[in-house]
Amino acid sequence: MALVYAGVCSHAPGITGRADRADPDVRDRFYAAFDDMRAAIQDAGAEAIVVIAAEHFANFFMDNMPSFAIGMADFYDGPIEDPGWLAIDEFRAPGNRDLSRRLITEIMETVDVAYAEEWRFDHGIAVPLHFLTPAFDLPVIPANINCQGPPLAPLHRAWAFGEALRRAADSVPERIAVIGTGGISHWPATPDSGKINEPWDRDFLDRWCRNDRDALLDYDDTTVYAEAGQGGFEIRTFLAVAAAAAGAPGTVHFYAPIPIFAVGCTVASYEIDPVGPSTH
Repeated sequence: MALVYAGVCSHAPGITGRADRADPDVRDRFYAAFDDMRAAIQDAGAEAIVVIAAEHFANFFMDNMPSFAIGMADFYDGPIEDPGWLAIDEFRAPGNRDLSRRLITEIMETVDVAYAEEWRFDHGIAVPLHFLTPAFDLPVIPANINCQGPPLAPLHRAWAFGEALRRAADSVPERIAVIGTGGISHWPATPDSGKINEPWDRDFLDRWCRNDRDALLDYDDTTVYAEAGQGGFEIRTFLAVAAAAAGAPGTVHFYAPIPIFAVGCTVASYEIDPVGPSTH
């Protein structure tokens, strides 16, 4: 059928695990934006959701770290973290092995991608699913971009992955939603945890909403690390979604720095034409 929805959101563990410590007004507006995203995915008639995340050494480590990986299983268990710490109960999310295989096969025409028949979800996927598919009634296809262990894939390769994913989504009969999850600026598991570079985040989101390929690919990891922390490397998931949106304009539905969540919290989406990608 086609890609019918494309968006991005934050996935920090504090979003659920430290919810009671956040400013209630800001937190509730953030949660409401997640609710609106869930409704938009449903209204688009999505039959499966591809979640592009930055996996946090839960399944992939330096002994085997693919730049790009996609799950190909009938189901996925989570969270891999302590449920009490994350405030998300243990769950089993449905997959779609056949659809995954078809998407992977098409993506492989232009991008080398690993696949995994076993995958336990950490907070990078579990937190978004907690809000977007709370009943776990929508098949999930996890995708991972290595944002943890250098050398990281160049940004233009993350863009190429997103373009390949769009082509693959448009080649199958199912209606596909794509969600990129990650940052934006944050310094997790460091003495600077809770630091957020709001001006940097807002500039990035401006580029993202304009779907300005040149501006989005103008970043370099040295500068990102200095200005947005090691968590800023997760812009790769946002770039992949931008590429999949194929020039569509975007809207930020919510952004606010929430220090107790340790990240600039974001919910944003593109105006997708399900007929097919635009030319530009």
